[in-house]
Amino acid sequence: MRIALCQFTAGGDPQENLRAVDELAGRAAAEGAQLAVFPEATMVCFGVPLGPVAEPLDGPWAEGLRELARRHGLTVVAGMFTPAEDDRVANTLLATGPDAEVFYDKIHLYDAFGFRESDTVAPGQRVVTLDVAGVRTGLATCYDVRFPELFRAHADAGAQLSVVPASWGAGPGKLDHWSLLARARALDATVWVAAVDQAPPDPEADIEERTEAPTGIGHSLLVAPDGSVRQEAGTAPELLVADVDVDEVERVRRAVAVLDNRRL
Repeated sequence: MRIALCQFTAGGDPQENLRAVDELAGRAAAEGAQLAVFPEATMVCFGVPLGPVAEPLDGPWAEGLRELARRHGLTVVAGMFTPAEDDRVANTLLATGPDAEVFYDKIHLYDAFGFRESDTVAPGQRVVTLDVAGVRTGLATCYDVRFPELFRAHADAGAQLSVVPASWGAGPGKLDHWSLLARARALDATVWVAAVDQAPPDPEADIEERTEAPTGIGHSLLVAPDGSVRQEAGTAPELLVADVDVDEVERVRRAVAVLDNRRL
């Protein structure tokens, strides 16, 4: 399967962000991608009030995403916000296209490094996978990457690939965390990991300096099931297109049968 990692910077206007998704999805399709993965908070960036912009899954933003996925003939995964109980929103991934129509609400909320996502976002409850071009794919979002059990649940559901849209918070050591965690989750579950981050609003800014809201540090990466990084972006907006070889998953699982060898 050919996958596109679509690293870009979302702003505060959902329609402007949707136009950026349309342009990148068109470029991905032109390069033969069957799956285009966009960051968490593609609909609207963190740092703005989320309640007023949240829309249901049959609202105009989601319908616009479905329409462009159909037009470009590929499956798109992108982060949006949907209404939830208690005046909060859900941090939702919508996956839509020729192969599937599913959504995933972020399970693990980013209550860390001085940010409290749970104040405005309600947690999800379901592990979600889908099939894209015959490849079972698990969905995770940003802070989820710190929790290996979710990725093992993807593998137990048959996943050969996990995608991780993110809007990673900047700060000391956070780039090391991002890369290390993506590689570790690939090794934990012996799956491909496509971790797609927001490009920071200022690509020249020091990503070691903590920002008030998690607006991304770039460095989207594709990790093979043996933990090796096969593609990595810089801090600027970038489109990475690569092939995911599912036979490699089987080879690694035969060599290092960590899923079969589990005792707990």
